[in-house]
Amino acid sequence: MKKDQIIRVLLAEDQTLMRQGLRTILELEPGFAVVGEAANGQEAVERALALRPDIVLMDVQMPHVNGVAATAQLSAALPSTRVIILTTFDLDEYVFDGIKAGARGYLLKDTPASELLAAIRRVHNGESIVQPSIAARMIAEFGRRQEPQQPEYEPLSEREREVLRLISDGRSNKEIAAELVLAEGTVKNHVSTILDKLQAANRTHAARLAREQGLI
Repeated sequence: MKKDQIIRVLLAEDQTLMRQGLRTILELEPGFAVVGEAANGQEAVERALALRPDIVLMDVQMPHVNGVAATAQLSAALPSTRVIILTTFDLDEYVFDGIKAGARGYLLKDTPASELLAAIRRVHNGESIVQPSIAARMIAEFGRRQEPQQPEYEPLSEREREVLRLISDGRSNKEIAAELVLAEGTVKNHVSTILDKLQAANRTHAARLAREQGLI
């Protein structure tokens, strides 16, 4: 940042005292200018579109439109405006979604003034800032979301389970029909339904899924 360059900041915070405190911190520091305020997410988007600030300090939990949704709108409409989300707790459920929405920083509201100002400068210079405690939460959440999830299959009927069991035994449609006293065409329909429900590519795949998921 050039020495004489002013960082223009929009404050989006529904608590008046918190908003006033942020304004005071910024106005006492050379190089910063508070160009506007918003008390909810919808106002934040409207003011940002009108004022085009460099930085938006965005409270994550606000009425009408929350900070995550407002951040997503601003990221799409004003890519040059960088959003720093402010939250009360480092375990806030919006942490992961806020970053996905395009936030360039994520800070706790009890961050010391000097750290807040430094974070704004760094984000303005193109960096991304996440406090260590919040970063730990994000990593844990990212890992949880990347864990293989158990597939949810449409339930099989008792007859379909019987057919699946015989498929797993390597029986042909003709053999299954004889075992269950069914028409071969009926067995073929059951097999087709089973493959669809299990999202299986073929009979062998269906048999493997049946064993892995305890379906038989």
